[in-house]
Amino acid sequence: MPKQVVTFGEIMLRLSTPGFSRFVQSQTFDINYGGGEANVAAALSNYGLQSHFVSKIPNHEIGQSAVNQLRRFGVGTEHIIRGGDRLGIYFLETGASQRPSKVIYDRADSAIMLMETDEVNWDKIFESKDWFHWTGITPALGKRAQDNVLSACKAAKKAGVTISCDLNFRSKLWTTEEAQSVMNPLMEYVDVCIANEEDADKSLGLKAGVSDVESADLDEKGYFNLAKNLKSKYSFETVAITLRESHSASKNGWSAILHDNKDCIKPVRSSQYDIQLVDRVGGGDSFASGLIYGLLSKNNTKEALEFAVAASCLKQTIPGDFNLVSVDEVEKLLSSGGSGRVER
Repeated sequence: MPKQVVTFGEIMLRLSTPGFSRFVQSQTFDINYGGGEANVAAALSNYGLQSHFVSKIPNHEIGQSAVNQLRRFGVGTEHIIRGGDRLGIYFLETGASQRPSKVIYDRADSAIMLMETDEVNWDKIFESKDWFHWTGITPALGKRAQDNVLSACKAAKKAGVTISCDLNFRSKLWTTEEAQSVMNPLMEYVDVCIANEEDADKSLGLKAGVSDVESADLDEKGYFNLAKNLKSKYSFETVAITLRESHSASKNGWSAILHDNKDCIKPVRSSQYDIQLVDRVGGGDSFASGLIYGLLSKNNTKEALEFAVAASCLKQTIPGDFNLVSVDEVEKLLSSGGSGRVER
């Protein structure tokens, strides 16, 4: 029977400018749906796992459209609570070359922000489940969301479910001080921590050497030390750190580091990919889903790391939040080295 994964968070309506046009010049928006934990659930379903998304979504046509999007890709929606008036919205302007992408949120008082802890039976949800994934975006949505994350973590731990967290710091949702006061206590429940250098710094207060998040200058030794410090301080079973070398808004280097109790007792770095970006939104989520799949399915954790990096490389060539690739496509990239030749 396929492994079962539960994710909890907000799915939003995404309104993006066509192509590379700017907000001020666009007359229309392209419609899509996405959000950290929803993106992970969709990718895992594509990989053949049974994924279940927990959230609160308005009981109107826009909310139903978001639910339909999840169902379209095989995500279990039976634990979604229907209620509230608003589905969160985010606007995306895709950057190019030296012009960065921009995101504007419109999510105040969205349904999930009003979700009470007694609306979800977490003990029931985690029956016969294998994995629970959440991100730092969800507790950034307010006190109710924080209480729900804590309740979910306690129930998952009680049920013996592996818990992963992608730190995902969002400066437009909360301050560094707020993030650290909430995220640090939640780390006691986490088995697998996923981060980049900014997330670890802003969410937990741990820095990665002298690397500059705005450039392509990465201090590999600093990242290795960060992985060791994270694992030591919080007793994580596994730490994964993504490394993005931002040559421009159109071209990035992409790799990751893994440190765990099994095959990567010392931090190891994955293969590196140079990506011509189509849509980097959801890139971190595609890494998280690839890592979860790999840790549940691969022979060793080094293979899991390579699968995650290759999967997230492919995602960043696909418009939209979801990573719409199969296991076979990821494996082909791993074996071919990424020539990009036409398949005939």
